[in-house]
Amino acid sequence: MNVFRLCGDLSHLFAILILLLKIWKTRSCSGISAKSQILFAIVFITRYLDLFTSFISVYNSVMKMFFIASSIATVFFMLVKFRPTYQREQDTFRIEILLLPTAVLALLINSQFTVFEVLWTFSIYLEAVAILPQLFMLQNTGEAETITAHYLFALGSYRALYLVNWVFRYYMEDFFDPYAVVAGIIQTVLYADFFYIYVTRVVREGGKLELPI
Repeated sequence: MNVFRLCGDLSHLFAILILLLKIWKTRSCSGISAKSQILFAIVFITRYLDLFTSFISVYNSVMKMFFIASSIATVFFMLVKFRPTYQREQDTFRIEILLLPTAVLALLINSQFTVFEVLWTFSIYLEAVAILPQLFMLQNTGEAETITAHYLFALGSYRALYLVNWVFRYYMEDFFDPYAVVAGIIQTVLYADFFYIYVTRVVREGGKLELPI
């Protein structure tokens, strides 16, 4: 644990709390991609199966349980409790083109061919692209509520901070995980255009985030 990883974890935690608060307070999941949330749920479930087989620390276990529970809750809110507010017609990205390649890639490229390691690697690859349905939905609608923009910015910041964490660990601990680093770079790049628009249009001007189509 170091300050960059801690800040990354807190940014990730903050992003999820923003999303849940937005859905619960407005009683609406408008502007949110259920497909992205389903992918994130798959990411957390496949990554944290070791929760039942190994113990690292109380912090680690609590965070794992939170991410699994919150992702399942978000999907439940979107597809069950507040289903009438879900903009299905705008959420049109085909997630099978993300699931199948990342699953095959995890089977072919991993550090150890065991069930837990392959699932962990799959979760890393899938997380790198899980935000694509949400970004695609934003392009379809042309705008995002400010609270949704804050959620996406916090989510992107989490991965950017993790990249700094990996650089820090490489120099301070001689630790390097090529799979996580490459996937993290890809994920951060996907957010790059959104970061620019967020800073220039939401932070400076306020109001909704309007995207060029």
